[in-house]
Amino acid sequence: MRTLVAALALTLVVAAACGSGVPASDDGPMTIRLGYFPNLTHAPALVGLQKGLFAAPLGKGVTIEQHTYNAGGDAVTAILSGSLDVGFVGPNPTVNAYVQSHGQAIRVIAGATSGGALLVVRPDITSSSQLRGKKIADPQLGGTQDVALRWYLKSQGFRTDALGGGDVTVLPQDNSVTLNAFKQRQIDGAWLPEPWASRLVVEGGGRVLVDERDLWPDGKFVTTDLIVATQFLHDHPKRIKALLEGLYATVTFLNANAAEAQSIASAAVASISGKKLADGVVSAAWPHMAFTLDPLATTLQASADHARSLGLLRDANLKGLYDLALVNDVLAEHDERAVSGI
Repeated sequence: MRTLVAALALTLVVAAACGSGVPASDDGPMTIRLGYFPNLTHAPALVGLQKGLFAAPLGKGVTIEQHTYNAGGDAVTAILSGSLDVGFVGPNPTVNAYVQSHGQAIRVIAGATSGGALLVVRPDITSSSQLRGKKIADPQLGGTQDVALRWYLKSQGFRTDALGGGDVTVLPQDNSVTLNAFKQRQIDGAWLPEPWASRLVVEGGGRVLVDERDLWPDGKFVTTDLIVATQFLHDHPKRIKALLEGLYATVTFLNANAAEAQSIASAAVASISGKKLADGVVSAAWPHMAFTLDPLATTLQASADHARSLGLLRDANLKGLYDLALVNDVLAEHDERAVSGI
């Protein structure tokens, strides 16, 4: 069913991309449909929206309609189907949307978050060699953490497959299900974004076996990018630049006001999920992340190469994925260095 929906969405977005090319008005009242996850790796969305930092540069007459998702595959499906304009999304769903639409559907217009993904396991598991025969969860098949987990397991000599077979059973599932399953010892661990990784530690008594930062040069790798439907970018460059101005203000705030930002992000996650995070979760998770407008494009390419090697992606040619002209305009206006794509 998901394949059918994705195929229909692809047909619609390709048709839109091949349309008349006449831009809609970029000055009148409008609604921007923006998607994100209730994860701390999406703190730029959580905090920026809560503090009104995105809305301020957009001006009067522009409304941001918020949509939340559990994982990137659902968010990019919404963009492909035309029900979402802009989204904070991880690397692999971004790559999937780009490849499936033959490079037409979406563009990466800025980075947002680096880091914030970890493998948390039962306390009795102290080395990777003990993962054989274990059950390890992640948020979604083909998603960012799913690829990272499978690539790590492959590097350790373990075989996995999309059906849960192999030397280590990988279980893609909803993060809330994973937390409960870990508490009940139905699974042995999970590769998760924050705050879920730290929730497994604080609430579930787990231990960090792998901090993904340790697997990348300089400890930097893209966790969250800001992507936009290509047609929307074409039609509304002024609005997108204003949105990026809001993202710049948000990242600046996050990096200068960690304590307040943690409080805002924690409250936002609680509001969306309906449950307050346990004491200590946010403060434990925050140091695992860095916030930046740099999309860290080479790490996304590496992640795509990993997905292709694992058989989860048919093509890793990402030429044309990045359109960073507007974010570099914003950075230049603040005397910041430009960022680059692939």
